[in-house]
Amino acid sequence: MKNRTHLPNVYLGVILLLMYVPIVLVIIYSFNESKISSVWDGFSLKWYEELFRDRALFESLLNSIILGVSSSCAAAVIGTLGAVGSSKVQLKGKGIMEYISTLPLMIPEIILGMVFMVFFSLIGLPFGMTTLIIAHTAFCIPYVFMLVKARLVGLDKSLEEAALDLGASKVRAFFDIVLPLIAPAIASGMLLAFAMSFDDVIISFFVTGVDSNTLPLKIYSQLKTGVTPEINALCTLIFLVTISLCGLAIFLGREKKPKTPKETTEI
Repeated sequence: MKNRTHLPNVYLGVILLLMYVPIVLVIIYSFNESKISSVWDGFSLKWYEELFRDRALFESLLNSIILGVSSSCAAAVIGTLGAVGSSKVQLKGKGIMEYISTLPLMIPEIILGMVFMVFFSLIGLPFGMTTLIIAHTAFCIPYVFMLVKARLVGLDKSLEEAALDLGASKVRAFFDIVLPLIAPAIASGMLLAFAMSFDDVIISFFVTGVDSNTLPLKIYSQLKTGVTPEINALCTLIFLVTISLCGLAIFLGREKKPKTPKETTEI
């Protein structure tokens, strides 16, 4: 029976409006001449000029990128090894161990931030980029762990067993068979971990140092003096880069259409 109600479409439209209207407004007001975002005073590119002259803001952006890449790569290695090891080990407390591994996702970030701060203070580790990378890696590991673990559950184990029967070592079987099959899950976990690390404020606030300011902390600190449209310009550029990367990923991930026998003959 055909569904004649328009409520699903209305609901989807409302959700899309709530998600994308604020982004569109940020992009529009990045070209505003006025310093006050609520007042349109004409089209101007001066905030983009101010942005490229703001060295401190770009240093914060670079710190966030370095932090996100470092923590996501470290989380990918640790999370993948943990998921693979968990899938091969049969223990009575296996379920409890897996539950503990995902606890950072459920613990409030303010609690994690305080725990990391106390821990680093106890061991005497200076606050800075090192503490940021350790803390971000710790709360990013569960994202990679869960995605890789879910991929391993649906993996055909006979493929690895066949490689072992043909004389391959366990290490060779892992790198030649298992790793290529779970690579999409690892990549997805890394992207999610990078996004969470790049966006984090609370944990970074507790473990950052004087010389390791990140972009979210920089923007948060400017709330006290007022955020200028310069931040809107930066958000616009980041949004455009994100859209470009997503478009590139879709383009590269498209499956090529198989050629028909006629086309093959012509070639």
